[in-house]
Amino acid sequence: MYENMTEEEARQQILDSVGEYCEKYHNTKKEFEPGDRITYASRVYDREEMTNLVDSALEFWLTAGHYTEQFEKSFANYLGVRFCSLVNSGSSANLLAFMTLTSPLLDENTGNDGKGRELKKRVLPGDEIITVAAGFPTTVAPIIQYGAVPVFVDVTIPEYNIDVSKLEDALSDKTRAVMVAHTLGNPFDLRSVKAFCDKHGLWLIEDNCDALGSRYEMEDGWHFTGTVGDIGTSSFYPPHHMTMGEGGAVYTDDPLLNKIARSLRDWGRDCVCPSGRDNLCGHRFDGLYGELPFGYDHKYVYSHFGYNLKATDMQAAVGCAQLDKFPSFVEKRKKNFKRLYDGLKEQSAAKGFAIEDKLILPKAGKHSDPSWFGFMMTCREGAGRKEVVEKIEKAGIQTRALFAGNLTKHPCFDEMRRTGKGFRIVGDLHNTDEIMERSFWVGVYPGMTDEMLDYMSTTIVNAIITA
Repeated sequence: MYENMTEEEARQQILDSVGEYCEKYHNTKKEFEPGDRITYASRVYDREEMTNLVDSALEFWLTAGHYTEQFEKSFANYLGVRFCSLVNSGSSANLLAFMTLTSPLLDENTGNDGKGRELKKRVLPGDEIITVAAGFPTTVAPIIQYGAVPVFVDVTIPEYNIDVSKLEDALSDKTRAVMVAHTLGNPFDLRSVKAFCDKHGLWLIEDNCDALGSRYEMEDGWHFTGTVGDIGTSSFYPPHHMTMGEGGAVYTDDPLLNKIARSLRDWGRDCVCPSGRDNLCGHRFDGLYGELPFGYDHKYVYSHFGYNLKATDMQAAVGCAQLDKFPSFVEKRKKNFKRLYDGLKEQSAAKGFAIEDKLILPKAGKHSDPSWFGFMMTCREGAGRKEVVEKIEKAGIQTRALFAGNLTKHPCFDEMRRTGKGFRIVGDLHNTDEIMERSFWVGVYPGMTDEMLDYMSTTIVNAIITA
């Protein structure tokens, strides 16, 4: 079949066939009919993702390569940051971001900045990190796994983000950082959190895994979430704003934090040469490191106890195609959110009541422009969450709880609750418990049609009436 073709001609024929296959078997959509299953999230892709994936497979480099480099550069440019490191998941991104703050290289930053502000300190075991319990566990897991202490504060309803009025109460002489997520695409109060961190010399990690494309207006203008703090993280798991199957990213403007993150991601090595490319700096055999002999191969010098958290080039190839489409994904999520919001109000009014009397609807935070991941609702007294969700699910609409609800109630905390050690709660977590008991959400992903959204609003209103 390929005997009279050059390699490039054969490759192009394969990619053309893959594109045709995708259009015929993957991108033929069935019209929605009431009762069809509506998932909370789904991949949105076309022939570009599939041909990129196969193109990478034909190269058979497999590990990080030119698609990875392209993605890291393009993703950083989109966010407006200097550095981006692609990793194998959003959970790995959170692990890497947190562990970056534990590097001995940060010990050189001591004292103050000359303006009376204390410089940020390296995180050590036993230090405290302010966070919330209403969210996904891998925002908190790296803190505990390292031996630091999560300090939990409550959240607000209907924003479902950290209650910034509790920050000062959570502060102690052991506090080193704030690590919190932008919940379901809704930015938390970055002005207040950033000011608090700057005042007390604390690191800020923005878990941006559910909020890619969201923007926040700081005093100096609009910024993408994930770029205001010291480090931001993203996830490219299939339900998220864009996907490459598995995958995640860590990004920052700080050269030292980037150097540490790249080292920890790549086994902890000191060398910055990418895989398969040796001696780019020209000093591979003329350095002195630790107590190693002079000239020891720098490619095998380790400055951290690291991991292997790299993604594959096949994943990055999919991500490159997704990133080209990503701005349109954000706009569609905003449009879908508004249609569902307006639909709930219109449908309930047509049946003689205000939806807000039964459900607390989501509210964007002040100074924010959310790229919504989901549409969060909290049942008021008299509308039981269990009954409402069961009716919605029975009608074919997938629902989700706000992940852990209250993480401190889960079995993973059994031993810590029993001993009273390993975490701290400031005040009570009243709203967190309310979310655990009364809240649920549905999707607004860009593949949803108006017909699906209208069916969702009708179904939710009917479920509220009959629950």
